[in-house]
Amino acid sequence: MNQKQLDLTGGPILRTLTELALPIMASSFLSTVYNITDMAWIGLLGSKAVAGIGVGGMYVWLSQGLVSLARMGGQVNTAQALGRRDRESAIKYSCAAIQLTLLFAALFTVLSLLFTDPLLSFFQIGDALSYRYARDYMQITCGLIIFSYMTFTLTGLYTAQGDSQTPLKANLAGLVTNMILDPLLILGVGPFPRLEVTGAAIATVTAQILVMAVLLAGIFRRGATANILREIRLFSRIESSYYRAVFRIGIPTALQGTVYCMISMVLTRMVAVFGPGAIATQRVGGQIESISWNTADGFGAALNAFMAQNYGAKQPDRIRKGYRISFRVLAVWGLFITALFVFFPRPIARLFFHEEDVISVAVGYLIVIGFSEPFMCIELMTVGALSGLGKTKLCSIISIALTGARIPLALILTRTPLGLHGIWWALTLSSILKGIVFYFAFQQVNRRLELKKI
Repeated sequence: MNQKQLDLTGGPILRTLTELALPIMASSFLSTVYNITDMAWIGLLGSKAVAGIGVGGMYVWLSQGLVSLARMGGQVNTAQALGRRDRESAIKYSCAAIQLTLLFAALFTVLSLLFTDPLLSFFQIGDALSYRYARDYMQITCGLIIFSYMTFTLTGLYTAQGDSQTPLKANLAGLVTNMILDPLLILGVGPFPRLEVTGAAIATVTAQILVMAVLLAGIFRRGATANILREIRLFSRIESSYYRAVFRIGIPTALQGTVYCMISMVLTRMVAVFGPGAIATQRVGGQIESISWNTADGFGAALNAFMAQNYGAKQPDRIRKGYRISFRVLAVWGLFITALFVFFPRPIARLFFHEEDVISVAVGYLIVIGFSEPFMCIELMTVGALSGLGKTKLCSIISIALTGARIPLALILTRTPLGLHGIWWALTLSSILKGIVFYFAFQQVNRRLELKKI
């Protein structure tokens, strides 16, 4: 398997960005396909199963904030070092990131297994079956979180080097595995037992193990001699300055992701008041929305590496042009998703739900949330760009402040005739505002870079 590593500091910008971004966006699309397929199979078990996975999955999401410290800190510092042609430092940043990933995985595993019931009690799930589903799903996926963590960090370190094709191949293998195992383990086909939600969790973890294995194998395959991960000595001692640099870049991102998830958990608790159907709608709606979210986040990951390498190489013109091109692509994609959600909500909802009352709730969610899609795409793309420039603290401040506004806004709007729809509007209005604020924040940062000549 020959690994193609792009030099992001030279060549036509559109072609360079496209070559790096397309495999990442394809990987994100595969993730979206998996999530949607997973929810479609689980939907056959009813809204309580979907609600249980929605609540249990919240802690999987919460855990991503922790690993994003290692992934973002490692990816940005590694890419900037490569832009400076400092290979030795790039190797040490990568090693520090992987060591931290393993440490964080061990800590989160222990905490999630010891405190499963107290953590789930936060949501005050009134339905016993939904609670049991949530507990089973959380213990398996959080108990084996190390595979998800390693996949996340390794993908970032591959991307930092300009190699987005290997993660695509790994994710494709994981997707195929998951799509095969889902119906077999959830519904019990042939000799396989009917495991329902437990089967979904096992299928997910098995796929993550395979993805990690493919990424690790890619490091040592013939033709991968340029991969800096080959030169990592996992148990070597790294100078403290490298860990500090990873923490400096990674902590704001970790804080941003963790607080974002905690805010979503509070909103989920508010949604739970409206019953399991409402929780299921929030869970499935979020997965459907990942059509735009994962695509924008994937493009943002490519832009992150592009910005970081060009920042290290001191090329402000490529930074400015790269952002402008990315903005046009993501704005068009976001508008397409808006049209899809606003004009075709019922056919989409019927793919996942079979109870008419839940379908009606899902239709309302899709229409309201649909108006925010272009702005959310711009937000995620810009977060990737600013983070590549080392401005993770700025991203964290903007995101936490405006995402936090969802809670008081939702409290106000749910007391109006909007009811549950008030929560959906709180999500939409805050996303619109974040997209606008992040766009102007990048323009301000870019002007400063041009004045300073980096």
